[in-house]
Amino acid sequence: MLTTASVPDRDKVAYWNDAVSRTLVPMTVAPRGDGPFDGRITTDSLGYLQVSTMEADAKRVSRTPALIARSSEALVAVGVQISGTATFVQDGRRAELGEGDLVLYDTNRPYSFDYPQRFATHVFQLPRRTLGMPDSDIRQATGSTIGIEDGFGAMLLPFLATLASSSADDYPSAVANRLAGNVVDLFATLVAERAHPGGPGAGAQSHLIRRVRDFINRNLGDPDLSPERIAQAHHISVRYLHRLFEGEGTTVGQLVRQRRLEECGRELARRGRTAPTVSAVAQRWGFVNPAHFSRSFRAAYGVSPREWRDLRTAHGSERQGADLPPFSG
Repeated sequence: MLTTASVPDRDKVAYWNDAVSRTLVPMTVAPRGDGPFDGRITTDSLGYLQVSTMEADAKRVSRTPALIARSSEALVAVGVQISGTATFVQDGRRAELGEGDLVLYDTNRPYSFDYPQRFATHVFQLPRRTLGMPDSDIRQATGSTIGIEDGFGAMLLPFLATLASSSADDYPSAVANRLAGNVVDLFATLVAERAHPGGPGAGAQSHLIRRVRDFINRNLGDPDLSPERIAQAHHISVRYLHRLFEGEGTTVGQLVRQRRLEECGRELARRGRTAPTVSAVAQRWGFVNPAHFSRSFRAAYGVSPREWRDLRTAHGSERQGADLPPFSG
């Protein structure tokens, strides 16, 4: 737990700004009251899922492009309003939250929360890549109020509330990781439902696509990852696997290659005393032939892997590949 209780009044705001930025993501906090600011935040982790609970006086928090540049990984978050009210803005949409409402947002794009009075909220954060969903779908799902009367909210909210009230120490590691995986599935379903209302997003087919994407993300380093192996792991035919992706704007093979190249680009952009060789990075992410990897990388991003690494390290970037050029297939 981090709290302003024992911090001198003159230092409370600065302390709180730092505490929230370190616990969640870098952001700017602007208190609304004139008196001493009071706040506390607790956080816990279940696998790659971070669960935080925050209670504080009235304030406004903003996540700007400059602050986003300081973050190493894109996260998807869900905020659950426990008490008080909030106004959330992202992607031009405005969500008014009351007690029991939730909102989904993307930490890699600017947003703001405005809390006009003392409030409490749960915040659930996980890496955006774990969803295995198109960025366009996530954009369509952000900034909408989801209440307990909402069909999916009626199921999701009690589960999240129970999860937030428990401790990671209550679960063995394997159980914690499984719970994190369940949250990924629930968040992916929420995104699909919001991005494609009334469509197949909430159906079994969409759920299977999400499972396939997650399987690909978890096995990118396996050079034998292929449509045949993916289909076998999900007990479907290769033909049906390809049919699943007809509406995804890509093929299974293209998705595997794209995700591998993205991870290679992120690793090559990291700075360190002992930078790995290009061939070592390629091999770690499933490319057996270094020459083939170099051709694929240049075709996708317009520069060679070495040129990309030299450009990123020369500019001192610590954003782990967040500025990859647009993927061109």
